[in-house]
Amino acid sequence: MPDTQTHSIAAIVERYTGDPGMLIPMMQDIQAEHGYLPQAELKELSNGLAVPLARIYSVATFYSSFRLMPKGDHTIQLCMGTVCFLKGAGKIAQAIQERFELVPGGTSPDGKFTFCPVNCVGACALAPVMVVDGEYHGNLTADSAAEFLEKIAAGDKPAGEDLDERKKAATDKEKSGGVKKKVAVGKKKGTGGKKKKAADEKKQSRGSKKK
Repeated sequence: MPDTQTHSIAAIVERYTGDPGMLIPMMQDIQAEHGYLPQAELKELSNGLAVPLARIYSVATFYSSFRLMPKGDHTIQLCMGTVCFLKGAGKIAQAIQERFELVPGGTSPDGKFTFCPVNCVGACALAPVMVVDGEYHGNLTADSAAEFLEKIAAGDKPAGEDLDERKKAATDKEKSGGVKKKVAVGKKKGTGGKKKKAADEKKQSRGSKKK
């Protein structure tokens, strides 16, 4: 029985004419085929290129796009940006890691979730926010985030936030606040003008009496 694994790696190495400088594209091809970088394939690649395995692992851990473990059924992206962190993202991360036996960049033992903390997801209005399979879920707590993920694991996936609607609502609120502020300033200016006019008339009246 032919060794399909060896043949597969040999074909990838041959595709790039065995050039060690093309290590990253070769690793990308392996991940595209398997969904991650299996240890056996990386060892075979190391032998095929005569490149130290430690160097290959160094590349794999340096670039966040590479995965050394199979990807879970669902991908969790937890925003760890400043706003989200101040609103409890750190506690959420701790809770879901403990509940589902996760580590950053890793997959849960049951293969349900892959956990990917990120610097920002561009949805501060929903902070703290978590993106699961591309859908935004905001205003979370450690308990609600864990309960939400348990529902997903059980096959009951709640609908995500409508990010466009939330952004529109926030924009409308800001515009409304701006209009109110302008009206208030206008009223203040109008009152000031009336007071100044009354003072001038009073001053003129006093001048006439003196004459």
